[in-house]
Amino acid sequence: MKIKVYILPILCLILFNCKENNQKDLAVKNKASFAIDDEALLDKIQKQTFNYFWDGAEPNSGLAPERLHMDNIYPTSPKHTVTTGGTGFGMMAILVGVKRGFITREQALNRFQKMIDFLEKADRFHGAWSHWIDGQTGKVYPFSKKDNGGDLVETAFLVQGMLTVAEYFKNGNEEEQKLVEKIDKLWREVEWDWYTKGEDVLYWHWSPEYKWEKNFPVGGYNECLIMYVLAAASPTHSVSADVYHKGWARNDSIISKDTMYGIPTILNYYEHNDDKIGPLFWAHYSYLGLNPKGLNDKYADYWKLVQNHAKIHHKHSIENPNDYKGYGDSIWGLTSSYSVKGYKGHRPDRDLGVVSPTAALSSFPYTPKASMKMLKKLYKDHDSLIGKYGPYDAFSFEHNWYNPRYLAIDQGPIPVMIENHRSGMLWDLFMQNEEVQNGLDKLGFTYKKSE
Repeated sequence: MKIKVYILPILCLILFNCKENNQKDLAVKNKASFAIDDEALLDKIQKQTFNYFWDGAEPNSGLAPERLHMDNIYPTSPKHTVTTGGTGFGMMAILVGVKRGFITREQALNRFQKMIDFLEKADRFHGAWSHWIDGQTGKVYPFSKKDNGGDLVETAFLVQGMLTVAEYFKNGNEEEQKLVEKIDKLWREVEWDWYTKGEDVLYWHWSPEYKWEKNFPVGGYNECLIMYVLAAASPTHSVSADVYHKGWARNDSIISKDTMYGIPTILNYYEHNDDKIGPLFWAHYSYLGLNPKGLNDKYADYWKLVQNHAKIHHKHSIENPNDYKGYGDSIWGLTSSYSVKGYKGHRPDRDLGVVSPTAALSSFPYTPKASMKMLKKLYKDHDSLIGKYGPYDAFSFEHNWYNPRYLAIDQGPIPVMIENHRSGMLWDLFMQNEEVQNGLDKLGFTYKKSE
């Protein structure tokens, strides 16, 4: 099954990689002067990646730009295109900014008010937002020809961020509680049950023009677990437990007995029939707020699942079966990202020799030592791969390639998951939401409650 949000064979193959940007010098610099302790380095990368969503925000809406190209070449979506899922990640990154002292609580409140006011007026489709929105007008910007309506997966990523913000401010002053009320209203207006078509599965898209023609039922393990949890948790438009067990878990067929590099995969990673493991963003997007520690249902121990996912990627780089240049203990991590030609879904069984820093850096909670090695290696020896908003989206020593470009969906998980590693802040906030807890209970999960 192809996961369309992040693998864009048509939209993003064109002109992403100009020849002059493909031939950068990626030589090791070996800076003897590099000296920074671990905590200071974590502060540094969190601030840089937070700033993608703060200084780099689309000016009218305050939402996350789909992409920022430091070379100012924009061959596909216009500069004012904002992304709903990336905005949800960005909301959580802004909370990290408050936690780490990059901005004040009041500054964050003002930005959130701007963002929520825009989202209230933006196009919605049975309560769900589109994947892309014009940040100037609030109108849907088509992601593809028939993808010009509601996108339930992107909406779930956005709502995950919104509910986390609401938990942060819920006991605050009058202005903060007004924000919480607005968020609650938007959350209640998402018609999760509409997106089942009356069946025991959630569908990704619906468009007023094309109706259900995209025909994308979401089932089998991928990045979309949070969508099913929120659909069950909705106080107004919830779905039954059968939708989860029959649609998502496919009547127990989601369980896997496979291994890679001797490490159990635990669940079936559905995208192609022969895939054993997914790109690493599948271990990040649903778990920015949903805490996998202590999270279990009859299908998986989710902490073991995401840890094993990251460990398999790390082991793959060490084993380096394709003998790609640069791979090893401190250069690792494959996910969907920019690539030498366009945008690709990199993974151990579909490895093109392109490393995406977000893969390892957003895995800090799962593989802290290996992720720190990657972080230090990048900042010490490869500072040409670091820009204003942190590490660029992807690089390849094998092909002597990188581009000075960023994607919201790749930058956002970095500060959030590093913070979950450092303090558990976003996990604690999201998991204390009573409606989320009700949804998890409904689906048969056991989990660590945050008070």
